[in-house]
Amino acid sequence: MCYDQFKFRNSRTSMAESTTRFGFVAFAETWNGRLAMLGFVIGLGTELLTGQGILGQLGLG
Repeated sequence: MCYDQFKFRNSRTSMAESTTRFGFVAFAETWNGRLAMLGFVIGLGTELLTGQGILGQLGLG
């Protein structure tokens, strides 16, 4: 864990009170990671349910 992340999580201001929400800031990177994990789990779930890979489902494989 990076020191900046540890410092941000333990600060008194919440992510909603942050002045900058765009670019490479902790708020944007946290949500980017959460959505990437969600997309990965959904992709694996559909692969297990359909028996086809993701490219096969899209008609590319």
